[in-house]
Amino acid sequence: MAGGPRKVVVVGGGLSGLMTTLKLAESGVHVQLFSIVPVKRSHSVCAQGGINGAVNLRGEGDSPYLHFEDTITGGDFLNHQPPVMYMAERAPAIIYLLDRMGVPFNRTSEGLLAFRRFGGTLKHRTAHAGATTGQQLLYALDEQVRRHEVSQVVEKFEGYEFLGIIKDGKGQCRGITAQNLRTMEVETFPADAVVIATGGNGVIFGHTTNSIINCGSPVSICYQQGAVYGNPEMVQIHPTAIPGEDKCRLMSESVRGEGGRLWTPRNPMDGRDPVSIPEQDRWYFCEELDPVYGNLLSRDLVSFIVYCICRIGKGIESKHQVYLDITQLHTSRGGPWSRDQINDKLEGVLEIYEKFMRVDPIEQPMKIYPAQHYTMGGLWVDYEKGADSPLDLGSARNQATSIPGLYAAGECEYQYHGANRLGANALLTCLTGGELTAHGVTAYLKSMESGWEDVAPALAEEFRSAEQQRYEVLNKSNGSENPYAVLADLNQVVWDGCGIWRTQKDLEMTKAKLSDLKIRAGQCNLIDDSAWTNQAVPFTRTLQHMIIQAEAIVGGAIERQESRGAHFKMDTPERDDDKWLCTTKCTYTAQGPKYDFSEKIECNYISPRPRKYKINQIKVVNMVMGEKYLETGVADSKMGQPVAGV
Repeated sequence: MAGGPRKVVVVGGGLSGLMTTLKLAESGVHVQLFSIVPVKRSHSVCAQGGINGAVNLRGEGDSPYLHFEDTITGGDFLNHQPPVMYMAERAPAIIYLLDRMGVPFNRTSEGLLAFRRFGGTLKHRTAHAGATTGQQLLYALDEQVRRHEVSQVVEKFEGYEFLGIIKDGKGQCRGITAQNLRTMEVETFPADAVVIATGGNGVIFGHTTNSIINCGSPVSICYQQGAVYGNPEMVQIHPTAIPGEDKCRLMSESVRGEGGRLWTPRNPMDGRDPVSIPEQDRWYFCEELDPVYGNLLSRDLVSFIVYCICRIGKGIESKHQVYLDITQLHTSRGGPWSRDQINDKLEGVLEIYEKFMRVDPIEQPMKIYPAQHYTMGGLWVDYEKGADSPLDLGSARNQATSIPGLYAAGECEYQYHGANRLGANALLTCLTGGELTAHGVTAYLKSMESGWEDVAPALAEEFRSAEQQRYEVLNKSNGSENPYAVLADLNQVVWDGCGIWRTQKDLEMTKAKLSDLKIRAGQCNLIDDSAWTNQAVPFTRTLQHMIIQAEAIVGGAIERQESRGAHFKMDTPERDDDKWLCTTKCTYTAQGPKYDFSEKIECNYISPRPRKYKINQIKVVNMVMGEKYLETGVADSKMGQPVAGV
């Protein structure tokens, strides 16, 4: 294509956005990077546990193939296998790349990279920088991108909210509209291609470890503009979080990876100090249910186990909480480590618990409960297999959405995790996905017939004026509803009806409630009509997008008549590969979401088989709650009861 330098807009300043920006800048592409917050405040900074890669420095026989196999098994075979194989093969090189960038990974006494175990694997595969790995990776990549800022190859637009893409008459994405959240000016930014890298949608659920910026509205906006939404019903609940009034605080899987144990008193009302409760009076439920994986079962299973235990009143004091215990790791209780050694591995997590709970977790067990943590679903993206490798890196199809010129990377796309994400694969897929997106965009740019300079000013103005009008209409809204109250109701409705425990009846009721919430969200009273740093209008606009996205999530759960990974539906408790080994492809219509299940999962390396764990959700129900619980609602299991004669 003739013309000047190519220009790409990247929306999102987390790890996937920064990696995409870095690789595009290295190839000479001009990048405009947009972030609703300062880049170093992006939610990637909150990742604690580590990043996976089969480097095998411990000589355990680990390999990229085993990493791939664990990821496919963890995802319950709903992930297309070629991209996952690419991710696993690329992982060791990514870790060494980060090491050369200066990420302060933990080291062994010999000076080698230290690796810990994480959920869903029996290998020590997770490289980590204490318990602040996300922060260290984000800062390292930001430093690399700043070099290109200095040379003016990269421009940063911090404090801008994405409002939508610009589409030309051929349906191609030709830029974005965005709003400066200081001046409230709506602007357009023509580009040759756009990359969405905006993270997850946890704010929809309320009970979430996500930051308040993780509302999912950019995905919802693209979905409303014609992009296909993949596997929306697949939402991960993390088993260990501190419940809070505003949000939940993550207690990383790294705690269990370093030897933390989950338990609850066999007598839920046991009033003794937890550290004084003897072993025979403790129920180590994960270790009893699966002695091989124990506390490091995949997240969907551990969350479900904790939920079931608490549902039948066997949590601490019959409340929704169980213990996450590392007190046994300290030398004072016969453990292998001093306080300094424990802090070297976990200080970032333990500080959070002590700050919010006013309890020293090295001295007292932590009280935790599951919270929404990650969305495996997201914008549908494509890939192209290679002749002699998992993927053809020269293909413009890689990471491309259903809208030409629009790409997606990171948590906001659906491709890598299937029905459940393994811990420490998130940071990895942000980076490998960001790299792959840059390859795909570069190939796309070579095929373009016209560039961003050719975008008609009238086209850009058409999209700008439409967004300006929406803003002004909202700014003058004087209805009766409080948007913050509507969000609180949305959180409760989605968490109760489409969280860990799903039934067709509850999902249908949730769908009806969302229709009412959509009406209420259009009748808000916005008391802030200021023209400078207005917070009420962007909040309400985002709320409306979240409700539309929630409809897609709940609708996908209604449509998928099976249980798989994080989607466990009591009415259909078994996995059904004959009918449902397929991607949920959701498209937006004014009448509601429409679903297509024609895309079968590509299983070119491993044929679908039962997961390798000893248990699944239906076995958990039968063992923890009783074999007739789903029929009668009466819990009659003997598991976890006090030991007779003790």
